[in-house]
Amino acid sequence: MMKTMVESQFIPDPYTHYPETGSVSWQSPSNIALVKYWGKYGEQLPENTSVSFTLSHCRTITSLQFEQKETDEFDFIVLLDGKPKDEFKPKIQQFFERVESYLPFLRKYKFTIETSNSFPHSSGIASSASGMSALACCLMEMEQSMLSSQISEMDFNRKASFLARLGSGSASRSVEGPLVVWGEHDGIQGSSNLFGVSYPFDVHENFRNYQDTILLVDKGEKVVSSTAGHNLMHGHPYAANRFKEANDNISKIKEVLASGDMSRFIEIVESEALQLHAMMMTSLPYFILMKPNTLEIIQRIWKYRKDENSIICFTLDAGANVHVLYPESEKEQVQAFIASELAEYCKNGEYIHDRVGLGASAISD
Repeated sequence: MMKTMVESQFIPDPYTHYPETGSVSWQSPSNIALVKYWGKYGEQLPENTSVSFTLSHCRTITSLQFEQKETDEFDFIVLLDGKPKDEFKPKIQQFFERVESYLPFLRKYKFTIETSNSFPHSSGIASSASGMSALACCLMEMEQSMLSSQISEMDFNRKASFLARLGSGSASRSVEGPLVVWGEHDGIQGSSNLFGVSYPFDVHENFRNYQDTILLVDKGEKVVSSTAGHNLMHGHPYAANRFKEANDNISKIKEVLASGDMSRFIEIVESEALQLHAMMMTSLPYFILMKPNTLEIIQRIWKYRKDENSIICFTLDAGANVHVLYPESEKEQVQAFIASELAEYCKNGEYIHDRVGLGASAISD
């Protein structure tokens, strides 16, 4: 009952104006979870709390052009880098169906959704988080123009995150930054399963302007989609313990982010990455998304950390790529190490230097 009441808060007041045509543009970044979410219930709700770094350079730019129409069905085309991308249409159709009660203007318009990524398409970097959050922000700006009163920045971001979640769970964490929490947690006031919120506590200077280099180990399609992987957590023999461990790690990383304890940060982040893949390897059917080069990179990071007394560490998404995390104070040394020792294990030697960022932003004409 309480959940229904909360969700109903995102149903807008009656619109006072319907623009005939127009366009809006937003850019939104990808994110990388430090404490992972793997497993969901209901309509895109997380089984455990997660916390992520919002990235800066790996982002999606989306332009939404709209014009009023007479027909009653959803009407849209999708372009990627200026070319029609019909394989994206089923996901957008499902998204529109899920959010229609919260954006009741959708059937009144024909949309042209133009999207492009700052990272190479099929690079193995998930674009669903950045893409869905950018689209959600475009739709929120459009809705703002139809309302008589201004939406506050907090309400705008929360509803954008709420909508983005209905397209891709992790997209809920891409609207704000540099640290975002998604999922209810007793130790984080204001946290919610319905949307992501900016991490509300002070963060030690050790974590400011943190760096993330994404090593592109494998650029092909994953053998198992994230949606299918999440569904395999239903009935998983270790699921309940995993959800508890993740929520416990939220409490632990909260202490670490306050104290600046780098050794505990590394322990939690790397353990979380390996637990994520352990759940994949122990589901039925079981699957392995890491590649031999993923493991070689991890071993070399561990050796470098020991030999150089570094505070470099790694995390993984649901794929073979490795995110190398390190403080700005080690940027020059770590990036030299990546170029000399890790690049050879990347597909075509490709990697992307990134850092934490501040979330989505509107693009002016």
